Amino acid sequence: MNSTPTPDFTVRTLGPCRYKSPLQLSRIMGDYAPNSVADSERIVYPRRLSEIKTCSDAGRDILSFEAAGPRECIFFNPSDVKAAIVTCGGLCPGLNDVIKGLVRGMTYQYKIKTIYGILYGYQGLVERSMLEPLLLTPERVETISNEGGTILGSSRGPQPVEEMVDFLAKRGIQILFTIGGDGTLRGALALTEEIQRRGLDIAVIGIPKTIDNDIMYVEKSFGFETAYSIATQVLQSAHAEAKGAYNGVAIVKLMGRQSGFIAANASVASGEVNFTLVPEVPFDLQPPQGFLAALEERILRRHHALIVVAEGAGQDLFAKESITQTDASGNIKLEDIGLFVRDKVSRYFQERAIPISIKYIDPSYYIRSVPANPSDKMFCLRLAHNAIHAAMAGRTGMLVGYWNSDFTHLPIEAAVSRRNTIDPEEDLWLSVLESTGQPHRMVNMP
Repeated sequence: MNSTPTPDFTVRTLGPCRYKSPLQLSRIMGDYAPNSVADSERIVYPRRLSEIKTCSDAGRDILSFEAAGPRECIFFNPSDVKAAIVTCGGLCPGLNDVIKGLVRGMTYQYKIKTIYGILYGYQGLVERSMLEPLLLTPERVETISNEGGTILGSSRGPQPVEEMVDFLAKRGIQILFTIGGDGTLRGALALTEEIQRRGLDIAVIGIPKTIDNDIMYVEKSFGFETAYSIATQVLQSAHAEAKGAYNGVAIVKLMGRQSGFIAANASVASGEVNFTLVPEVPFDLQPPQGFLAALEERILRRHHALIVVAEGAGQDLFAKESITQTDASGNIKLEDIGLFVRDKVSRYFQERAIPISIKYIDPSYYIRSVPANPSDKMFCLRLAHNAIHAAMAGRTGMLVGYWNSDFTHLPIEAAVSRRNTIDPEEDLWLSVLESTGQPHRMVNMP
């Protein structure tokens, strides 16, 4: 916690709240009625008492987030509000659930009459794209939570921020909900700054969508639980494939560009994985201490193995070209570590005249396109409702986070400052090692 600069969790506002909220919530404890949230309410950031004590002993304020939730007074007059929703980046379980939650919450709780659905990501916020927004109503979104993907479509890559703000201003849109990951949030921050530069009263609220669960200062993002649950089912089948052949080896590649949370959680949940390779933990291939030597020992002893590899693992094993290529979202294009490991395993055992049967499985596109499970559906709904409350209270340039089982307001600048990754020295990675039985380090020491 002390190795990085102290983050600033101050949330921007459009101005003082001028209207009484139509929700008519209580401020009295013990009256069996839901309460509104005071602006002064905070969610403590440190997880451990020792961290809190260190701050207290040093005379420093304890770092905390602004608490999410409905306010007693709001910034916008609901009868005047026009809102819009945009989904960007790759697909993720729960996108339609968030859209449905936003539309129903705005319509039924705040009586907002005009809600636009922006088509195909930020591309739909540019006039020359000729993509006319959908008018969203509760009837239109009634059954969409049964479907995977997003009814609005999606796209990657930025658009001219000035043109996007022109689009919002021309249509009188006062609230924009952006549903997406790191690239989407950076776009939302650029929109916020351009809106602020023009002196416009337009709130930009992010809802973090990352199947990798890699948004900083956010404990859990929607779709993650569904993703690793489906991945666990895939691993059960892959284990059956591995055991079904003498010296059977099943290799499953899962999502995780910089963060191996899906691979780690699915491996532990499965209980059948023998090796988990993630971006956060380096490994070598060759003996005496590398991964292939450990795999050989496993095959000779048990005659089958199940390997999980996150897509961003082992990128240092590839020869790097002088020019680094990026995708439309600005992400560095990764080498295919799954196929690389498959080929290295095949060659290694062939050279040693040890017969093996390899099965290679990449279920990524299937996993990200399924509907959300019930737990994620509920989480999506609560994210949507808290995003609406934040927007109506005049918050902007922020996203709805989740920390220590509480919903929070998190400034976008903090969220995109770095990626959330597995700490190899904490309990999740220890659970992976205990579950798989793999060596703690598969690195050849000099």
